[in-house]
Amino acid sequence: MNPETLLTLALIVACGLIHASYQLSVSVLTLLSGHAIGKKTHFKRVLRLSGSYLLGTIIMTLLLITSAVYTTLHIFSHSGIPLLAWAIVCGLLIGLGIATWVFYYRKSTGTSLWLPRSMAQFLTKRAKTTRDPAEAFSLGLSTVIAEILFIAGPLAAAALLIPLLPSTGWQLVGILVYTLSASLSLGIVWILVGSGHSLSRIQLWREKNKRFLQFSGGSLLVLLGFYLYTEKILFAKAVLLGGI
Repeated sequence: MNPETLLTLALIVACGLIHASYQLSVSVLTLLSGHAIGKKTHFKRVLRLSGSYLLGTIIMTLLLITSAVYTTLHIFSHSGIPLLAWAIVCGLLIGLGIATWVFYYRKSTGTSLWLPRSMAQFLTKRAKTTRDPAEAFSLGLSTVIAEILFIAGPLAAAALLIPLLPSTGWQLVGILVYTLSASLSLGIVWILVGSGHSLSRIQLWREKNKRFLQFSGGSLLVLLGFYLYTEKILFAKAVLLGGI
């Protein structure tokens, strides 16, 4: 593996981890599991419900990143990715980073998110009324779409980075790497629930560390935006002008 491919994969992992730092999917998973446990549902059934929900989020993330990469390849198949596209994505990353700092969590106790109350109430009702794995899978799909406003940044950046990989095989690896990285936090919570950890302790940890997650996610978006701007725009312009 050459250094350029390794760097591109590292940036794709960074995009996925930024995606994973957003907490809507985790919030809905804790609601789903907590409500099922509260109704004294058999623990194996709780795991099936939460596992189906996790699978739904993974599948939707995979579909989104695959569609975004396919669109990039289709639009820029002959000319390469233009500087304007990189500039737009860099601006999106920096703007979403600032928005994450300011708006992601509501100014209240607990882990209440930026969502419109109607959407939050819809997801809460769905989580509480989900009784079978098919409904949980559908809920996982819906939750990823509900947070598209924020995850659009890392998705768009990854969609421009993955086509830079040297072959179709490596591009498929890039898609899988993004999907797994983006699902990391949700997977960890699912494992913790499955191993018997208390949901109240998980929720307490999330509440205590919500500002850290908010700041780190926003900061990574801003840093990634500035890095890509420097690497893909300023450096490219310097090369074209013969400065390097």
